[in-house]
Amino acid sequence: MAKNEGQIVIKKYANRRLYNTGTSTYVTLEDLAEMVKKGEDFTVQDAKSGDDITHSVLTQIIFEQESKTGNTLLPISFLRQLITYYGDQMQMVVPSFLEHSMRAFTEQQSQMREQVTRAFGDTPLTKNLQMVEEQVRRNTEMFQQAMQMFSPFPAPAAKEGRKAEAKDIDELKEQLRALQTKLDSL
Repeated sequence: MAKNEGQIVIKKYANRRLYNTGTSTYVTLEDLAEMVKKGEDFTVQDAKSGDDITHSVLTQIIFEQESKTGNTLLPISFLRQLITYYGDQMQMVVPSFLEHSMRAFTEQQSQMREQVTRAFGDTPLTKNLQMVEEQVRRNTEMFQQAMQMFSPFPAPAAKEGRKAEAKDIDELKEQLRALQTKLDSL
């Protein structure tokens, strides 16, 4: 794709149409989602004012992805917790925490995929292994639990929840040890 000074510029017009100035074509939110998945960097500007509206457009993409598929990435409890941080003292900390957590999560997933590929080869079977899916689910749960720790006013049931969380974390550690042992033996 053609780029404007190293970055793709998307213009959003009043009629809600999106125009890629690098390719001189109209694009959809779905096209932008694909660009994100491919790692293409872009900004979205309001065509009339020139304001950067990238954040709101990316949020709109997430909203559409969440509503059109049955597989949501953002559980209700996470969304509720996130909403509580707006206007809170922790609001300034949350974005960097989320960014760091997602980076760590991505790195973990990449390492896991590499280990599975080294152990079993690059076959369709390895791409669909249930243990990888289970690890993703567990990592998501751990991420949610980490976000709950930032709440300055834990819910009354939080103490009981922490005991369950500690048990879950211990179980996860044991599963990871077992998985590593299996991978090492292969």
